[in-house]
Amino acid sequence: MGRPAARMTPGPALDRFFEAYYRRRPVTATFTGVHTYDHNLPDWSPTGLGEAADEMRAMRDVLDAAGLVGDDLARRFPDEIDLALADGFLEIQIEEHEGGHFYRGNPALWTGEAIFSVVSLVTRDFAPIADRLAAATSRLGAIPRFLADARETIVEAPAPWKTKALRECEAAEILFGRSLPAWFATCGAPSEAAAAATSAAALARDAFGSLAAWIAGQLPTSNRLPSVRRPTLDLLLRRGHFCETPAPALLVEAREALAAATGALHTLAAPFGGWPAVQARLAGSHPTPDRYLDRFAERWSAARDAAVSSDLVSWPEAPIRYVPIPGHTREAAPLLYYLFYRSPAAFDHFPTHDYVVTPVDAAMPEDEQERRLRAANDSVITLNHVIHHGGLGHHVQNWNAYRGLSRIGQVAAIDGASRIAMFCGGSLAEGWACYACDLMEEIGFLSPLERVSQQHTRVRLLARAVVDLSLHSGEMNLESAEAFYREQGLMPAAAGEAVKTSMFPGAAVMYWLGVRGVHDLRRACAVREGQAFSLRRFHDRFLSHGAIPVPLISRLMQASAAGATGA
Repeated sequence: MGRPAARMTPGPALDRFFEAYYRRRPVTATFTGVHTYDHNLPDWSPTGLGEAADEMRAMRDVLDAAGLVGDDLARRFPDEIDLALADGFLEIQIEEHEGGHFYRGNPALWTGEAIFSVVSLVTRDFAPIADRLAAATSRLGAIPRFLADARETIVEAPAPWKTKALRECEAAEILFGRSLPAWFATCGAPSEAAAAATSAAALARDAFGSLAAWIAGQLPTSNRLPSVRRPTLDLLLRRGHFCETPAPALLVEAREALAAATGALHTLAAPFGGWPAVQARLAGSHPTPDRYLDRFAERWSAARDAAVSSDLVSWPEAPIRYVPIPGHTREAAPLLYYLFYRSPAAFDHFPTHDYVVTPVDAAMPEDEQERRLRAANDSVITLNHVIHHGGLGHHVQNWNAYRGLSRIGQVAAIDGASRIAMFCGGSLAEGWACYACDLMEEIGFLSPLERVSQQHTRVRLLARAVVDLSLHSGEMNLESAEAFYREQGLMPAAAGEAVKTSMFPGAAVMYWLGVRGVHDLRRACAVREGQAFSLRRFHDRFLSHGAIPVPLISRLMQASAAGATGA
């Protein structure tokens, strides 16, 4: 990189970085609580991607002029750390903009971005309904041009990625054809505004129909996954996750850890008749339909009380309310990347966060009620919806991140249309949430069967690490990845998991990297501090860094403890 003539300090350089970041990513900006670009869609045309890559190269020069941006050089928190993380983000994004794996090869990225550009405006009351509806109308009106650009940009796509995009086109038909128009008429907006939104929705629906026909009939199907190339995988590990272990060595470690975790699972499950028998018993233990929503709140309160009484963390005042998925997005939700817990917007402030769950309605047929209740059984409610997402895991972590000093750490793990805002936030967000479940097991909060389920989670996340590293280094194809998930990961939804892993290289490994890193750091701090070690103090300090890579937090905390300049 060549330095600009004039040096800058970190603050103004990061200001410029974030201005360009949100301008180029308006849908992510909406989810973050930055509403300057709520009327816009991104420009992913071939020209737009090229211009964005050029701008990012120039921005790297701006960051370089403001301080140390190399991930092996940054030492001072938060300024130097944020510069390094921003520079790493840009280096990764340039690869994505110019390679064939993302915008030029995955139609599901386009369908998800277009759909959630509108969903982001109609499911959260961050502004008066008239303002949100005006923004939604603008985005709906821009969708035909956006999807026309998709046909110019995407060269070819693997068949499973095309299938996912077609499912999302089906969701768009539901949303823009009937669900949202019905909501527009009853949401309290002026009739003229509702009529304009309905007309724009019809245009968007038709554009998705045209895109679906193109995907199914004209978009060439690639015979293999678009190659991310080994140097790209190394880049993701080094600059995204701050992992210094080369991919081949990391894969060996992951395979060994998976074998050990699988052995432990079988040992834990044996007294109950094995893992399939445990699964059956877990599915059969669920609330009754009339107690369904109450069970979420009860388990949340019990988990919070247990964490506080065990002095695990300084629990924030950040209430959760478990509610059914809103009616105007409910029918389409199963076809989309529709999250139960979507991280609160960092810069929108609500007294209570709505955590949406699949509804169980008394009017449903009894067999459908039972199917949904078995899927959201007591163990799933406790481990997934409460501990991992809505309580000690993501929700407590997000609260700390939004109040942290790192500007990157505040927003990196916020959920966007298809993935989190910045790749570098993954190992902290998912690592901490997995570690939170370990913590609750450690203090005796889990039942014996839930402990077995938690051990299966460890097997599952290690299987993800193995497949991620193998698939994107050419050692697996999609079929063998699916077989590995089914046979080694013991995952019933193996096909969908394999497709998801194929779309986002370097993302599945972050769960294992993160949770392993937290445990390793905790052991090191406990040994150093001896009897003075406090879990709550350790966890509070750890979370105060925000959503930045766990290995980087470890480096900062250990350097600080040793008396070096750091966090």
